[in-house]
Amino acid sequence: MNPISNRPIDHPVKNEVEYLDDFEAGRTYELGSFTLTEAEIIDFATQFDPQVFHVDPEAAKDSVFGGLIASGWHTVGCVMRLMVDNLIPAKSALGSPGIDHLRWLKPVRPGIEYRAVYTVDSVRDSKSKPDRGMITTTTDLFDPDGEKVMTFRGVGMYLKRPVDD
Repeated sequence: MNPISNRPIDHPVKNEVEYLDDFEAGRTYELGSFTLTEAEIIDFATQFDPQVFHVDPEAAKDSVFGGLIASGWHTVGCVMRLMVDNLIPAKSALGSPGIDHLRWLKPVRPGIEYRAVYTVDSVRDSKSKPDRGMITTTTDLFDPDGEKVMTFRGVGMYLKRPVDD
């Protein structure tokens, strides 16, 4: 069960969702999981978020986090990769105008497996372009104890199924 909605979780099947028409409000998808190594955390942070608790394991011990943690932006990128690999349909995806309410609730640490869950909140047709529409979603990341460590709401734009398909 999805710990947020108490609804059954559907396991991802690439190509199960091909067009806007295949998304259904209330549907929840298990996107898979990832584990970051200390080296991956340091590499990303060195390039993009070089705060001491992301790049220096020894100095991070004296930080408010008590050890090395992943950049929140690295975590978002990992979840995005799971979305692309396990759900987002390449044939109809048109991108996204953005995300809202991004919250990093707990630190992401090396060597721990985190899993992502994606819930479709709403589906609507475009008012100006009849061949497409938008979905709003909530994506949550959980640690092994089922505690939510990150959450965000997003919007995705997708083509509708062609009439002759």
